[in-house]
Amino acid sequence: MSANSNRHTASNADPGSQSGNAIEIADLSVWFGHGADRVDAVKSASFVLPRGASFGLVGESGSGKSTILRALTGLVKSWQGTMLVNGETLGRKRGKDFYRQVQMVFQDPYASLHPRHSVDQVLSETLSLHKFGDINDRVEKLLTDVGLGPQYRFRYPHQLSGGQRQRVAIARALAPSPSILLLDEPTSALDVSVQAEILNLLTDLREEQNLTYLMVSHNLAVVGHLCEQIAVMQNGEIVEILPVEDMRQLKSSHHYTQHLLEASMGYKST
Repeated sequence: MSANSNRHTASNADPGSQSGNAIEIADLSVWFGHGADRVDAVKSASFVLPRGASFGLVGESGSGKSTILRALTGLVKSWQGTMLVNGETLGRKRGKDFYRQVQMVFQDPYASLHPRHSVDQVLSETLSLHKFGDINDRVEKLLTDVGLGPQYRFRYPHQLSGGQRQRVAIARALAPSPSILLLDEPTSALDVSVQAEILNLLTDLREEQNLTYLMVSHNLAVVGHLCEQIAVMQNGEIVEILPVEDMRQLKSSHHYTQHLLEASMGYKST
């Protein structure tokens, strides 16, 4: 990790030191392949996400931001460092208790829903998997919570718009009553007008359900809408962590962050 990165993250990276943290990452490194074919996707990343906060990982494609989410959810096994969720240190496997606390919303609403499963099946199966009762009432409440309503319950993905599909995906993520949502570019596949609707929905849900968000995006306007703090990633490293207000005012201490801000000149938080 660069000296600048250490300066911005060291004070935030003491795992287990604060009981009010939802996610704590310290010196996380993730790689793919072995020997000469090894690719270091994340290099000694450290940050802390307090409960109820919203934190963004930003950077260009291939910077390692989505790989951090994959490591958290157990989709990548080749990592070292420390990861804690709600004070519990993560090992190599994730059990049902983890997935009741942590859920993920993916980038593509067209690929994330089974084309032959109705909305009712998608939500009912998730609730059944996590041993919930009162499934009928819970399905209707989930649909209401994401702004769809029960009239969408027996529709299939091909009968829904992109924004409606993403609302179903969010409802599915909310089904186990998690405290943490991992958001992997949740609006990038949607039209701009629909992006704003989904971001407003996520903002409302976070407040209503006291959720914690860890969001990955390359879009600084999206991050500025949803997050209070951002970590900027370049070539697998976190080069700077700064408040989103500093981002809006084009304040940064790292040249790469300044490059990203200048490249997005003219953006405004929705």
